[in-house]
Amino acid sequence: MKFKLTRKQKKMLYRIISAGILLAIAAAVTHLTDLPWWADLLIYVVPYVVSGYDVLKTAAINLLHGQVFDEKFLMMVATVGAFGAGEYPEASAVMLFYQIGELFQSIAVGRSRKSISNLMDIRPDSATVIRDGEEITVSPDEVEVGELIVVRPGEKIPLDGIVEEGTSSVNTAALTGESAPVDVDYSDNVISGTVNLTGVIKVRTTSTFGESTVSKILELVENSSEKKAKVENFITKFARYYTPCVVIAALLLAIVPPLVLGAGSWEVWKTWLMRACVFLVVSCPCALVVSVPLSFFGGIGGAAKEGILIKGANYMETLAAIDTVVFDKTGTLTKGVFAVEDIHPSVVSKEDLLDIAAACESFSSHPVAQSIVRAHGEHIDKDRIEQVQEIAGKGIEAVIDGKKYYCGNGGLMEMCGADYHDCHLTGTIIHIANESEYLGHIVINDEIKEDSAAAMSQLKKIGVKRLVMLTGDKEKVAKNVAEKLGLTEYHAELLPANKVEWVEKLLTDGGKLAFTGDGINDAPVLMRADLGIAMGAMGSDAAIESADVVLMDDKPTGIAKAIMIARKTMRIVKENVFFALFVKAVILVLGAVGIANMWLAVFGDVGVLILAILNAVRAMKTK
Repeated sequence: MKFKLTRKQKKMLYRIISAGILLAIAAAVTHLTDLPWWADLLIYVVPYVVSGYDVLKTAAINLLHGQVFDEKFLMMVATVGAFGAGEYPEASAVMLFYQIGELFQSIAVGRSRKSISNLMDIRPDSATVIRDGEEITVSPDEVEVGELIVVRPGEKIPLDGIVEEGTSSVNTAALTGESAPVDVDYSDNVISGTVNLTGVIKVRTTSTFGESTVSKILELVENSSEKKAKVENFITKFARYYTPCVVIAALLLAIVPPLVLGAGSWEVWKTWLMRACVFLVVSCPCALVVSVPLSFFGGIGGAAKEGILIKGANYMETLAAIDTVVFDKTGTLTKGVFAVEDIHPSVVSKEDLLDIAAACESFSSHPVAQSIVRAHGEHIDKDRIEQVQEIAGKGIEAVIDGKKYYCGNGGLMEMCGADYHDCHLTGTIIHIANESEYLGHIVINDEIKEDSAAAMSQLKKIGVKRLVMLTGDKEKVAKNVAEKLGLTEYHAELLPANKVEWVEKLLTDGGKLAFTGDGINDAPVLMRADLGIAMGAMGSDAAIESADVVLMDDKPTGIAKAIMIARKTMRIVKENVFFALFVKAVILVLGAVGIANMWLAVFGDVGVLILAILNAVRAMKTK
C-alpha cells in the first residue's frame, strides 16, 4: 500500500535530520577540542532542543494540569538528569532517538488509518434525483425513499435501491473486498457506496441515506475503536500504575544507595543518578501503550479491506477464541432463493417438461413458480395459454396449445387421477400431468451458496470443533443440507425462541460460540451468542445492528477468514506484550546494577517501540 508522509510528519523528519546533523557536529567539536564543561553543555543542548522542544513543552503543560506520570515526563526527567550528571551526548541522543520512535509510531498509525479511510471513501458526495421530469443534484440525505435517482459511469451509488432502468457493472470492492465487477440489470438490488462502472442506470431508492448500507458501515467503523479488548484495558491500567512506580523506584535508586554506602563524593552520586536515568528511559511504557491498540486497529483495518467489519477490538479477541459456529440456513448457508435443482421426465424430454411447467406457472408470482420460469430462461409465448386456473393449496390447471395440463403437488395429481410417484430427492416436488398421463416432475430447492461447503471445510481445517445448523425448515430438507455441507449437527423445525434455547444449550458446553444469520428473526440469537456474525449485503438491518461482525459479501467463507485475521492479530499482540516486558525487565535489572548504559536504555525504549510497531503493522496484511 502506497503511503505519503503528512505535512506534520515531514516537519518531524526534517527536525530529526537537523538534530542528527547538529549532534554529529557537537560530537566532532567536543572530540577534537578541549572546551570547558559549560561550552560542551551548550553545544549538546542545541540538538537536544531542536529534536525535543515539543516533548519538554508538553511535559511542562501536563505538569501544570496535574498529569505527571506519562512517557513525556519520563523522557524529560531522564534527559535533564543525564545533563545534570554530565552525560551530555547521551542526553541529547536519547531525545533524538525518542523522536525517531514517535515518527515511526505516527507513520504506522497513519498506514493503519489509511486502510480504513479507503473504506471511508465510499461516502457519496451527491445524488442526482429526478423530480418533475428534471435531474437535480442534491445531498444524499435529501433524497426520500421511493425517489428515482440517476447514476452515471464512474459515480458512487448514493443510496440503496432497485434498478428500474438500464444495465451496468458495479464495483463492490470497497464494501466486499471482491475485485470482480457485478453485473446489474432491471429489478436487481444495488448497494450505496459501490461504484457504477459502465452504463447509466436509474435506481428507485429503498432507504434514506441515514438508513443506507454505506451510512451504517461508516458508523460501525467510526465506533470500532471505542470498544476495547480486555488486553487493551489491562495495558491502560498497567501503564497508569506502572509509571509512578518506576519513577519512585528511580528516585530511590538515585538517593538510597549513596546514602547507604555513606559516600560523599560527587562521582558516587553521579554514578547512581545515571543508573536512575537509565532506569527511567528503559521503563517508558510506549511500546506497550502504542503497539497493542495499533495491532487491533491494524487487524480491524485489514479485515475491512476484505469486506469484514469487526465492530471493536473486544470482538476481535472473542473471534480468535471461537470453537463452535452455529448457522441459520436460509440466506446464510443457502441463497434464500428457490431454484430448479433437477428435472425428471417420464414420457417427454426434459426441455418439453420444463416448457410446459413454465407456461403453466408464468402467470403466478409464487417464488416456486418464478424459479421454474427463470430456469426456462426463454421467452414464453402467452398466446399459447388459453386458460389458467389456480387450485388453492394444490397448483395450477392450464390449457396450453388446446391441451389441459396440471402442474402442482401430489394432491393435484390425485385430484386429476394421474399415476404419479414421489421423488427420491429432497426438496419441493412439482408434478406435471396432462389429461391422460403423468409427464414427470421437477425438483426445486433453496439453492446452497457456492462457497458454503468450502466454508465448512475451512472452519474444520482451522480447528473449529462444532458446526451446527439451526433452521425453521423441515427435518428432511435440513438433513439434506447438513449432509451436503458436512455439518457436525443440525436441528430443524425451530421457531426463533427455539433457536435461542439451542444456543443457550450449546453455550453450556463451554468454549466460545458464534452465531451466523441474516434475518430479523435471527437478531435475538445474534445477541445471545458470544459473538454474532451477520450477512451484510442482503441481511436485515436488525441482524446487522445486532451482530458484532458483518460479512459484506454474504459469503460464509468470510467466517474462517475473519477468525484467521483475529488469531493473527491476537498472536501479534501477545508477541509485543511479551517482547516488550521481557526486554525492559532485563535492561532494568542490568541498569540498576550498573551494567546497562544509556545507549542500551535507548534500545530498551525506542528500539523495542520501533520493533513492536513494525510487528503490529503486520496485522494489516491479510493475504
